[in-house]
Amino acid sequence: MINVSLSCLQALRLGWGPTNIELRWTKRGPVVIEVNPRLAGAPDPQLIQLAYGLDLITQHIKLAIGDECDLHKKRSYTAAARILVPDRDGILDWIGGTSRAAAVPGIAEVKFYVKPKTSIVRKGDSRDCIGHVIAASSSHGQTKAILKRAVDLVSWSISDTSE
Repeated sequence: MINVSLSCLQALRLGWGPTNIELRWTKRGPVVIEVNPRLAGAPDPQLIQLAYGLDLITQHIKLAIGDECDLHKKRSYTAAARILVPDRDGILDWIGGTSRAAAVPGIAEVKFYVKPKTSIVRKGDSRDCIGHVIAASSSHGQTKAILKRAVDLVSWSISDTSE
């Protein structure tokens, strides 16, 4: 994936500042979805900060104003996010378990972008996200387990509006 990302940067002559490269892993290998000269959206900068101790937003500002930026990692953790997506359209009745999920050791954030009584109309893209859970630890396996434990504690109910 590194070689694919570097090839994209070279092909588009993107060599300055942050770049968002979105890839999807397929049976044939990585497929490029998006390449843009910008910071990735939430929660990606937070994931970088949790994993490497780097505040990308501050470092980008320093780069833009001509100050010296420091992109040396301060630690080497694994951070991951699980995006929460509803399985159907309707009215979001309630959200539960967020406090218990947030209390799981290694969880950095449990966040919902919507509130109960919100109408849910899925569009089949990133606008379907209703929240996320972020975890970080010193190993991939541990982060994966922490994230699963927390996500399993989160629940919500959606009423069918077609009745």
